[in-house]
Amino acid sequence: MTQEELDALMGGGDIDMDENSEDDTQKQEPDSEDIGEDIDLSAEPITKGVESAKLPFPATSENKMVHQLDDVTKESEEKASEIFDIIENISAELMEKEESLGGVNEILNSNIELFTKLCEKFPDVETFKTQLEKNKMAADKVEETIEALQNSGDSIMNVMDIMQYQDIHRQKIERVINVMRALSKYMNTLFEGKIDDEKRVSSAIHIAGDTHNDLASTDDIEALLEQFGK
Repeated sequence: MTQEELDALMGGGDIDMDENSEDDTQKQEPDSEDIGEDIDLSAEPITKGVESAKLPFPATSENKMVHQLDDVTKESEEKASEIFDIIENISAELMEKEESLGGVNEILNSNIELFTKLCEKFPDVETFKTQLEKNKMAADKVEETIEALQNSGDSIMNVMDIMQYQDIHRQKIERVINVMRALSKYMNTLFEGKIDDEKRVSSAIHIAGDTHNDLASTDDIEALLEQFGK
């Protein structure tokens, strides 16, 4: 009910509340034939949670902005430290494997030199030729593995360089926190009063001359009628 309808009711005007209620109901109820058969009319609207949410949110520990930003910076720094430790361990293992393969490669190259000389002195012995080819193939595989390990090490170094941006992001968030805290202190000082809020007179909700389109609720109407009935 609008304010005009409430004024007409209090002035003695004849308003059919049931008729208005039925008209409003007819306006709100959609024609099922126009909607279509594929639409589920019982489904709740997607925006129900948004419409029912009360903004701004209450100032609890879960909703305080600076608290949340402090938690973000703290957790981000801890997780970044854990990631750096894991990356360093992987890098150390890759370097260790690369050194081990380097020793294997030396042995294979020594075997290749030996079987090359044997093949030159004994060209008719097929075993020397076979072993020479096997050692050459093994040496090539070792070289490929060492190259892959080196590439992986370079990639890990790139990851560590990229992770440095996490520290920059943390510094930016901390700067935002400091600005927010400075503004909060400034606003609190700016709006400081000489009278405590508990000692102030309560503010009126409606003042003469106010113009608004607020709708009177059913509870407001019933309470008003009850007062006039007394």
